[in-house]
Amino acid sequence: MIIQKTENSRISTFDPSDFSFGNTFIDHMVICEYEDGKWGDVKVVPYGPLAFTPAMMGVNYGQACFEGMKAYKDKDGQVFLFRPEKNFERINKSAARLAMPEVTEEMFLDGLKALVDLDRDWIPYGEGLSLYIRPLIFATEEALKARVANKYMFAIVATPAKSYYTEPVSVKISDHYSRAANGGVGSAKAAGNYAASFYPTQLAIEEGYEQIIWTDDATHEYFEESGTMNVFVRINDTIFTPPTSEKILDGVTRDSFIQLAKRRGIEVKVEPIPVKTVIEAQKNGTLKEVWGVGTAVVTTVFQALGYQGEKLQLPTLSDEESYAATLKNDLVNIQNNVTEDPFGWRVLVDHVMETV
Repeated sequence: MIIQKTENSRISTFDPSDFSFGNTFIDHMVICEYEDGKWGDVKVVPYGPLAFTPAMMGVNYGQACFEGMKAYKDKDGQVFLFRPEKNFERINKSAARLAMPEVTEEMFLDGLKALVDLDRDWIPYGEGLSLYIRPLIFATEEALKARVANKYMFAIVATPAKSYYTEPVSVKISDHYSRAANGGVGSAKAAGNYAASFYPTQLAIEEGYEQIIWTDDATHEYFEESGTMNVFVRINDTIFTPPTSEKILDGVTRDSFIQLAKRRGIEVKVEPIPVKTVIEAQKNGTLKEVWGVGTAVVTTVFQALGYQGEKLQLPTLSDEESYAATLKNDLVNIQNNVTEDPFGWRVLVDHVMETV
């Protein structure tokens, strides 16, 4: 690994109490180039622009995927990653589905740890604060040819993060647009999946909603995801969430919520969720909660569901009554080293950096 430490750190300009998530970037980034059938050296370099042309194949033909993950700082200044091996496995699944070269575990994990270690001062400490990390792979070959590219870049960038949604949101249940289809790339974190979701989401916002609950493409009769999140439904005291498939992303936060719920003795059913069942439960009072989970948001509780022109309100629960709040608290406490980690999810980032 090659480490090129910046001579002009911007850390003195960073205010942990006043920053913009997604627009504030740490001092360094990881880059590694693929050419002639193999990956080159992993480099940690100063963060900044890279030289590409509009003819770059990743821009023209959409060979691009990414991951979302976080690093956390505890009260003693120790830094932890959360289940990074899951993100490594998933980025390679995405790369394979998009006909891109897979990265090695050494490239991914060592590059990740080196970056986080070098820029650990950028990780804010406090409730809801973390470092959001974006590993990505994209085609860089300069060619206007509709084929698999011959050149790629693996990169990791990061931005300090704070709470995404601070209040419950209203979501519209989609009865026309779909996030993914059978045989498509819904189970991959393909960049194009997000681009395709923006227009329907914009329409929902114009109707007074913040997000969409995506339904199946064939019938629109089953919940699949919500916005950029996996979705959970609580009817009475049972939690339901759709099974992962080639249309539904295998979310790390989703899997963590399922395991945490089972540890608490909460019944979890991983099965298709009919829209009709949810609407009927809302009408008869058995629908207690609907929420989304994801790395950036952790948990977003929904206050209302929009369906066929009607806005259906959901119960307002205290944190003690809410499964969503309880499980979020369990998860965040593990991530921030506040409680024991019975699953072995927390990965300490040691001070191992040597500048060369």
